[in-house]
Amino acid sequence: MTGPEQDDRWMGAALQEARAALEHDDVPIGAVVVSDAGEIIGRGHNERELREDPTAHAEVLALREAAVHVGSWRVLDATLYVTLEPCTMCAGAIVLSRVPRVVYATPDPKAGAVDSILSILSDERLNHRPEVRSGVRQPEAADLLRSFFRARR
Repeated sequence: MTGPEQDDRWMGAALQEARAALEHDDVPIGAVVVSDAGEIIGRGHNERELREDPTAHAEVLALREAAVHVGSWRVLDATLYVTLEPCTMCAGAIVLSRVPRVVYATPDPKAGAVDSILSILSDERLNHRPEVRSGVRQPEAADLLRSFFRARR
């Protein structure tokens, strides 16, 4: 159950998660893992400040929840939607979880590890390379991040 309409819809759910991070003054990045049957099986938003945990990124939290839901560390038959291009740590978690498809909204020119700085998800030396789509609801995700950082300057 993939396609432009579904990607737009599920990115909307990831954007809702991103807005939830604002409630505890975390960078507004959100992620959802959606099964091929069209069900959200994992949700997450940045909780680094809330948990005082450098690994509490939206993608990691969503993948952990999805793994519990499917009863395996392999999160197969699903798509990860995230509002910002994954960093090195999150790209590694994506590879290790075997998620077959990743959709992200906006690039991260300072830390992106999918297309911007590194290309972990397409590195042929790794045993898993998910399909990647970028730019879904990019202006909305970028505006949310810009507004957050502008308010802190």
